[in-house]
Amino acid sequence: MKSGARAASFEKAIQWLHDAGLIYKVNRVSAVKMPLKFYEEFRAFKVFMLDIGLMGAMVAAPAAAMLVKNTIFTEYKGAFTELFVCMQLQGTDIPTFYHSLENSRIEIDFAVQLGTEVYPIEVKAEENVKSKSMQTFIKKHPELKGIRLSMKPRITQDWLECIPLYGFREELIRMDK
Repeated sequence: MKSGARAASFEKAIQWLHDAGLIYKVNRVSAVKMPLKFYEEFRAFKVFMLDIGLMGAMVAAPAAAMLVKNTIFTEYKGAFTELFVCMQLQGTDIPTFYHSLENSRIEIDFAVQLGTEVYPIEVKAEENVKSKSMQTFIKKHPELKGIRLSMKPRITQDWLECIPLYGFREELIRMDK
């Protein structure tokens, strides 16, 4: 889509792709508060491909670079990693959203409701996890604890739970109980 395009212009096509199961649609929430569904905005959303393989083919990413060199989460950085996380979340009963504000550059990759808590989730492709978005967001919302998914090992901090990408799905399902 071109810059500035309106979802209404593509509404039927996007809905058809979603209904056909070819894309995932993740709606934005205006606030990361309980219950997330209350803050859901239907006019703002992210669209994700059905799977990583299709996305790789669409952008002509060499299969050898993804499979043999094992660089899927480093070479192509955020896009593939965020899609991986989205795909894993779609296979659960966890309500999944993302958060951003119209007048801010801060974006929370995903926001989930686990049990009686909500968590902002930041997705990082590598072990280098420097980013101001989550830290800035948590400073403004100290009642929340963030989750960062990356290639780093598990680390628990007061304001942030760092979970390795390879095991986050089971961890989130456990937290949802």
